[in-house]
Parts: sequence; structure tokens; C-alpha cells
Amino acid sequence: MDIYLVGGAVRDQLLGYPYSEKDWVVVGASPQAMSELGFTPVGKDFPVFLHPETKEEYALARTERKTGRGYAGFHFDCASDISLEDDLRRRDLTINAIAQTDTGQLVDPYGGAHDIENRVLRHVSEAFSEDPVRILRVARFAARYHHMGFTVAAQTMQLMTEMVETGEADHLVAERVWKEMSRALTEKNPEVFIQTLKDCGALAKTMPEIEALFGVPQPAKHHPEIDTGLHTLMVLHQACRLSDSPTVRFAALMHDLGKALTPEQDWPRHHGHEKTGLKPIQSLCQRLAVPNDYRDLALLTCEFHTHAHRAQELKPATIFKLFKRLDAQRRPERFEQFLLACEADAKGRTGFEQCEYPQATFLQGALDACNSVNPKDLLAAGFSGAQLGQQLERQRIAAIAEYKHNVSTTNELSRKS
Repeated sequence: MDIYLVGGAVRDQLLGYPYSEKDWVVVGASPQAMSELGFTPVGKDFPVFLHPETKEEYALARTERKTGRGYAGFHFDCASDISLEDDLRRRDLTINAIAQTDTGQLVDPYGGAHDIENRVLRHVSEAFSEDPVRILRVARFAARYHHMGFTVAAQTMQLMTEMVETGEADHLVAERVWKEMSRALTEKNPEVFIQTLKDCGALAKTMPEIEALFGVPQPAKHHPEIDTGLHTLMVLHQACRLSDSPTVRFAALMHDLGKALTPEQDWPRHHGHEKTGLKPIQSLCQRLAVPNDYRDLALLTCEFHTHAHRAQELKPATIFKLFKRLDAQRRPERFEQFLLACEADAKGRTGFEQCEYPQATFLQGALDACNSVNPKDLLAAGFSGAQLGQQLERQRIAAIAEYKHNVSTTNELSRKS
């Protein structure tokens, strides 16, 4: 048998990009031979084995034949006479269809190294169109390598568009959409993932709630970029500048879904979009089986991001209610994530990318003031039961009011000086 390093490890070595996993392909072997060498079988659809020591994945060289719609509609052939070139031909992109021998020599029958040099994401063969998940993978690779200058080849984008038009993309299953999307949210430019899906028509099939934002206008005074879809991509980009958290990034992506539901006669204003956006977020999260922590932060950001923007205008009692709705005292980490998503929204506008966001500092200070009121002190003063809760709320609102007054006084003195 012959063993080759394949896929991402070879690609990222050539790119000088960090990688952690190694995948191997074995040519000229059988499942029985692998087992006799101590490899542990793990593959369900086709023979994949774990190395007895490194636990890295070793897959038998294979070809595939389309037998039905979607990701699962394939029959795999793993006969020992399958060649390396046959195996590489079934892969999605040329940059992923490069193998390396144990001496470091490249086996590159489909020009992947050339496409790496020219920063192009190109499909290996027409077999690409048989698996709709490859649309998502191309979009994710576009997001990963955008900062290195990679673009999707025109022929590949055309093929992806045809897959959408012929209905192949209709067979994408929710778990695969979320798997690729959640991975894209950890890349350097996840907004490119969304844009790529839009460009080929797949966004309307996978996340119509986001697709619906494009073409919806906003007031030019506050949103010089006008288009809500463009604003959403800009907000996602700003979220990546502010935080590595995919949860924050997802909340930034979801925050304005309600604007797609504004009646056209009310454009470009979007009164009440904070509330109307909750239902499409819930729908998208339920359909894609989005984890609860992603969903919850997205819902809170959607409903209360304009509260954060107007934080210094709010009454102390309103600020206290905001903290209660956000569960800010018990969930300070999530409260910080909320503020980051709100800041991304403020900066995700043409000409506002470098603006300050003092609202975050103000709200954090107000929360600190609220937390400075100790229930133990009230217990010691003789309060209990319902009276304790009422007095605690009154004193916390008073602490926020005092903090707000001090901030206003300081700001006024700064202006005068």
C-alpha cells in the first residue's frame, strides 16, 4: 500500500497557514489489511480508520457514484485498485486535491498548487455539482482565505448558481448548513461566507431571513450605506474586529432581521423592528438547530440594541429594567457580549467604522453601580420578604440615577473646559 498526506494539511503548508489536523489517503489497501495493521475503523459511509498511535484519520482511496439527491445520495467504491488520481478527482476544490508523499513530493494532477499561487477557489470536476454541501464549503473557504486575496473562480460560481437553479441546493440539510455556518463564523471574514451564498443564490435557500434584508433601505442620515443587507454584512465585519466569539458574531448578523418585515410604505424608517425581528430569529434558529446560547444572545441583541444606543437618554428605572431583561447581574459575560454586538452595529455603517461607543462604558458603569447595593445590608436593616425586594430595587435604581448624574456632570465640565 501507498500512503499520502492529503487535503487541508497540504494546502495550508503551501499557504503558510496554520493547521492542526492531518488527513491521509491509503492506496492499494483493503479494510481487512488496515485492521490487521492495528487501525481502528470509524467510517460509516466509507472505510476510514484511526492510526493506532497518532489517532489521525486514514481513508481508503475511493470513488463515488451519484445515486440520489443531496449530500447522502452517493455510492462509494473503495476497491484496492482505485488510484490516487481517481481519489483526488472526487474532491471539491483543486486546492484540496493535492497529495504529498512521505518524501515531500507533491502529487497535483488538477493544478491545485497553481490555483494556490493565483489565489483561486476552483472546482476539480463537474462532479462538484453532485453534492450541495460543496456550495457551503466554497463559501466558507472564501471567508477563510479572503484576507489572503482568494476569490471564487467564475466557472465555479456559475456551477454553484446552476446547482441552486436546478434544485440541488434544496436538498441541503439543516445540520450541515449550521455546521458550515458555525465554522464560517470563526473565520477572519464570515461576511464573505454570506456574500458568496448570496451571489450564487444559495442564501435565499438556506437563510431566507438574511436574504430578505438586501434591497431594504434605511435613512441615509444614520445609514449612509442605505441597504440593510449591506449594513448587516458591515456589522458582522465589525463584530469580527471587536471579538473572536462566534456567538457575538451571530448576534451581530441577526440583529436587524425585523427590518425585512417593515411595510414598504414605511420605508426607510423601521419603527418597531426590534420586536418584529424576534420571530424570524426564532424561526431560523429552530430550523438550523442553532445552539441556545447563540439564539439567546441574538434575541436579546435584536430586542434591545437600540436601548443600548440610547443608553444615556434612558431613565434610571428603564436602565434597571434593561439589566433585568438581560439578566446582566447573573450573566455578566453575556452582558459584555451584548455590548460588543451593539458596538458592532454602531460601527457597521459607512463613515462610522472608527466611531467611539461610550454607551458600552456607560452601561457597564451603571451595572457596577447597581451591583454596589448589597442585599445583606438591607437584611441587616430589617428588611425581608417582599419589602426586601422592593427596597433593593429602589436603592439600585437610585444608585443608577446617582451614577448617571455624576457622568452627566463630568461630561458637562469636560465640554466647558
